[in-house]
Amino acid sequence: MRKRTWMSILASALVLCGGAGAAYAIHSEVPSQLTGKPLLAIAEQGKAKSLKDIIFETQKFVVMIETDSGAQGSGFLYNREGDLITNAHVVEGTRKVTIKTADARELDGEVIGISTETDIAVVRVPALAGIEPLQVVRGEKAEVGDEVLAVGSPLGFQNTVTTGIISGLGRSFEIEPYLYSDLYQISAPIAPGNSGGPLVNQKTGEVIGINSAGYEQGSIGFSIPIDNVIELAEGWSREPMEELPKLEIPDEAASLEEEAAVDEFAGYLVTHFYDSLNNADYVYAYSLLGGNWKEGTSYEKFREGYLGTRNVVIDDMHVNDSRDDKTTVIAVISVDERVDGEYVLSKYQVTYEVGYENDQLKLISGKGKAIK
Repeated sequence: MRKRTWMSILASALVLCGGAGAAYAIHSEVPSQLTGKPLLAIAEQGKAKSLKDIIFETQKFVVMIETDSGAQGSGFLYNREGDLITNAHVVEGTRKVTIKTADARELDGEVIGISTETDIAVVRVPALAGIEPLQVVRGEKAEVGDEVLAVGSPLGFQNTVTTGIISGLGRSFEIEPYLYSDLYQISAPIAPGNSGGPLVNQKTGEVIGINSAGYEQGSIGFSIPIDNVIELAEGWSREPMEELPKLEIPDEAASLEEEAAVDEFAGYLVTHFYDSLNNADYVYAYSLLGGNWKEGTSYEKFREGYLGTRNVVIDDMHVNDSRDDKTTVIAVISVDERVDGEYVLSKYQVTYEVGYENDQLKLISGKGKAIK
């Protein structure tokens, strides 16, 4: 097997979620507000909003971005200067873009800042200047289980909203030329066209991330925490770039999945399986099983088998070279198990066969034995 970390392996199965082959934070319950930042909206204190209100208010400030080359993605208004935050891969190679708003207007936009290392850019739309932007928070980190909304224009369907949770923290991988680090992994489905759209806290309506990439094998997306890039965006808003750098994005960067062998991301599937169990998302974990495994194990039996476990940690994992489009993953895990009403730490060696079923990577079979 090629020596790679599972995070690097993941990049080979990712698609960048801007249109035409382009690239995809949360705070605690009492976030720090953006004080002393006149360009940013300040969240209203103590005002409860319904989910419908949050969706309606968010959609008004999320736009579709189109380039002359046919690339398409999303962006959101983040300050009163008419500036939009989006992904760099959405607007790479161009200065002028077309903005389509939620009220069906077409406006002119200009890229005033773009990074060659971090997948972020800022687009200025003079016609949007003076409008109250979306509320943005920083200085706070997400927690697994936080409920989120992903808003954007997947596949050209403008102002699409999907819901999910933060399902992982601190994810990192590379899709040339960008290094994605310290990402939020989300369960909200995203697709090409979502890139650059906001990740929003379901309870407060505040922007906590920028949706940037998605994994084709399931409902797994990745979002750049807004806290990690807001200062960079503000710098471009204060001093727009006079000349934009040229980005060199490989043609194959849009989707490398077809070239990837099973063993290149089988380890990630096992890791994601245990992440789902740790989040008590038994329905999703069960969906990762192959057909024969499901035939022999009902969902009720599967769920019951894991109700008494928590805090699964993978101590070691080895992925064998693939044969006949299947591979074997052997891992050592530590887990807290409930015994006689109390949790005790146990260790197991687990073995999974991973392969494709109907073009979806699945856990074909699995077994485990206790380690004394």
